[in-house]
Amino acid sequence: MKLAIALAAAVCGLFSSVIAQTEKAMNAKPTIVFVHGLWADGTSWNKVITPLVEDGFEVISVQNPTTSLDEDVAATNAALERAKGDVILVGHSWGGFVITESGVHPKVKGLVYIAAFAPDKGETVPTLSANAAATQLSDFLKETNGLLTVSKEGVAKAFAGDLSKSEQEMIYAVQQPASPKVFAGVSQQAAWKTKPSWYVVASEDKTINPKLEEWMAKRAKSKTTVLDAGHVAMLSKPKEVLAVILDAVKSTAK
Repeated sequence: MKLAIALAAAVCGLFSSVIAQTEKAMNAKPTIVFVHGLWADGTSWNKVITPLVEDGFEVISVQNPTTSLDEDVAATNAALERAKGDVILVGHSWGGFVITESGVHPKVKGLVYIAAFAPDKGETVPTLSANAAATQLSDFLKETNGLLTVSKEGVAKAFAGDLSKSEQEMIYAVQQPASPKVFAGVSQQAAWKTKPSWYVVASEDKTINPKLEEWMAKRAKSKTTVLDAGHVAMLSKPKEVLAVILDAVKSTAK
């Protein structure tokens, strides 16, 4: 009888442990990995990083070298390897090109595009951009020692027109110069074909044509949110962008 009671207690204890571990796994929050675009850096996500961290999420903001597609993808893949558990991968602008490539990683459960490129296999930034009218940004690019930056006027008129003057000054100051090689990068993957995706269209964008954003979102069958925002929507409309990210978290939860 004592043996039977002991066995029963052991079985119950094991069963309770399995349930607890299962519940813990189900309640575990994914890591949110952010990938910035050209002429930006990882701080461009600060307004959405802070509330996510306060809510208990692990966050990684990739610092892209913006030297080539391959090197940016390598930086993002390194971040994915560091990430704990499942990942929601978020890309802005050129960062969308990168997450489309890196998003095939098995840890990635969902993709969030913020006014971003979402290429198909074989596409480059120029071939993808040809699907809509050109924007103003190219008028404000400056070349120095083979690298491209955006002028202060360009930040104000084409990149971040809906931000305050002080925020525009900060964007100009911290921008990462970009190599023209990024525009020659050819997409080898199209993660949005196999992973669920969300897309924020910035209706006042003067860097990527909003019509192109709508077209890419529709092609990817992304759940789409249109915001009255310029190109850096995560800075001008952080609450709304955060809501989209949290919707991706909730929708991909196990």
